[in-house]
Amino acid sequence: MSSYETMPYHLETERLILRPWEESDAAEFSALLSERGDGETYTVERGRKGIAGLLAATETTGIALLPIQRRAEGDFIGYCGLIIGRSTLEEPEIAYELFRHAHGRGYATEAARAVLGAAAATGRKRLWSTVASWNTPSLRVLEKLGFERDRVSLEDSPTEGSKEVVWLARSLA
Repeated sequence: MSSYETMPYHLETERLILRPWEESDAAEFSALLSERGDGETYTVERGRKGIAGLLAATETTGIALLPIQRRAEGDFIGYCGLIIGRSTLEEPEIAYELFRHAHGRGYATEAARAVLGAAAATGRKRLWSTVASWNTPSLRVLEKLGFERDRVSLEDSPTEGSKEVVWLARSLA
């Protein structure tokens, strides 16, 4: 097990609540993933399996990807949290994805800022993020949060061919 503290699994901001996954999130989680337009089929059953996988990873790693709910409306608008991704448990990645209807309102920045605080509370010193080079809005969110570009890599994707991935890092110290 890690020498780091377990990440808090319930975070609140002025407008948002980040909380643990529930089986009832499966339909909305599947709908969010389906919005990607990557040709994949995301059924509710696949959403349930995805949530089970996320919960199992959280149990093993002590870090979590958390659903985001708007406080006033109570609706699921996406997720944000820490993952190993292309990085390590010692220096995990921050990840987020929101429904298109929730874009452009500062929710990603607000949720990610809360996750930065949670990551610092675990004792970690640095976080990473990897973003497709075409994803300008996501790159802007990370720059607002103090992430700095480290490098660009080329990765082969079965659905997208070769794509550029921007690696960004942020110190938590």
